[in-house]
Amino acid sequence: MDLKERAAQLTRDRRPFVHATVVRAQPPTSSHTGDEAILLQDGTIEGFVGGQCAQNSVRMAALGALATNESVLLRVLPDGAVQFPETPGASVVVNPCLSGGAMEIFLEPQLPPPLVRIFGTTPIAQALGGIAELLGFTVEHDDAGIEQFSGTTAVVLAGHGGPEAEGIRAALDAGVGYVGLVASRTRGGAILDTLGLTESERARVHTPVGLDIGARTSAEIAVSIAAELVQELRTAGLCAPEDDSTSRAAVTEVIDPVCGMRVVVGRDTAHLRRGGDDFWFCGPGCRASFAQRTGAV
Repeated sequence: MDLKERAAQLTRDRRPFVHATVVRAQPPTSSHTGDEAILLQDGTIEGFVGGQCAQNSVRMAALGALATNESVLLRVLPDGAVQFPETPGASVVVNPCLSGGAMEIFLEPQLPPPLVRIFGTTPIAQALGGIAELLGFTVEHDDAGIEQFSGTTAVVLAGHGGPEAEGIRAALDAGVGYVGLVASRTRGGAILDTLGLTESERARVHTPVGLDIGARTSAEIAVSIAAELVQELRTAGLCAPEDDSTSRAAVTEVIDPVCGMRVVVGRDTAHLRRGGDDFWFCGPGCRASFAQRTGAV
C-alpha cells in the first residue's frame, strides 16, 4: 500500500505515527522536495526522506515530536554550515555525514484522539456523546454491557443503574485514568464502598462526575462532564493506557564513535562488533571508517 493508505490504516488502528515531508532540499542530497515518510513509535521509517545519515536525524526528531505532540520543522545542515537560529516549532541539527546539501523536513505527529466510552442510553449519555464528538474525541457507546477497555482514555457510566460496580472495577483494572459515574454523592459513595478501592484507584473515579457548575439539566450535566474531561486531559496529563499493539517500544540511543552523532538503534542501523562490544553508526561510511581504523568486523 502507498503512504496515504498506510496512514489511513494506522489512524483506523489508533496507532501513533509521524508524517514527514521534505519541504526543501538543497543539492547535493539524495532527497527531493515532496518526498515523504511515516515514522512509527519504534523508530521504523516507511518511505524516504533522505539517506541513512539524514534518516537518523529525522528519526530522533520524530520521536521527540511524538512525545510532545507538537509539529517540528527540522533543518538538517552539513558540518560547518551557517546555522539557522532555532525558534519555537523549529529544530536544527548539524550532520557531519551529509555530502554538502541541506534539507528542511516538516514532521507532523499523528496521535489518536482521546477515546471516551459511554455506558447508558439516558439523556445525559446522549448529550455527552454529542459534546465529546464536537470536542474531537472518539466516542463509543456501550449499551449492551461491560466490555474490554483497550486504548480507552475515559469511561463514563451514565445508565443510572445496571452493572456499575462491575464497570468501574473493569475500567480500573484496565488502567483507565478517568472513570466517571453519574450518581448522587450518597449513591456513588455506596457503590465505591463495595469495591474496596485503594487510594490511587479512588482518585481515578469521579462521582458525582463533572465539574461543579451548578448543572441541573441533562445537557448541563453533560457539559460539566465534558469540561472535567478537558481539564484532566490538559492539566492532569490524562491519557489512554498503553497496550501491546500501540505502546512505544523501548528505544535505545547511542553515539556514533566516528562522527559523534546520536543514533537510534534499530534493525537497519549500521553495526559492528569489536572485542565483544557493539558499536552502531549513522551510516555505512562511518562503519567502514571504524572497521578500517580498528580492524573490527
